[in-house]
Amino acid sequence: MNEKTGSYKDLIVWQQAMDLAVAVYGATKSWPKEELYGLTSQVRRAASSIPANIAEGYGREIRGSYQQFLRIAQGSLKELDQILIAERTGIASKPTTVSLLEGTESVGKLLRLLIRKLSAD
Repeated sequence: MNEKTGSYKDLIVWQQAMDLAVAVYGATKSWPKEELYGLTSQVRRAASSIPANIAEGYGREIRGSYQQFLRIAQGSLKELDQILIAERTGIASKPTTVSLLEGTESVGKLLRLLIRKLSAD
């Protein structure tokens, strides 16, 4: 899609989204087994869909389609706010929640910048 970037893997936003997904998987390993098909599954699915949508959008030939996939990634990023439910119910610790939400903020800023750049070009 972009002649300056050889692959979506070169995008800092994709790299940070992957790091965030790995952090979410690590944090949810210790969550109660009864949450495996509930909150754990939802949070993991949301986290893994962020880099997946960035990659899928990058592979599209149409800029508008790429932007749409980036917006879907933004939606998945917002779904990670469910981590706050885990904190409020005592499943996740405050430091874990803060760390993960800082990651979502960083990825969110990069997604917004990329969407704006694609709109301006």
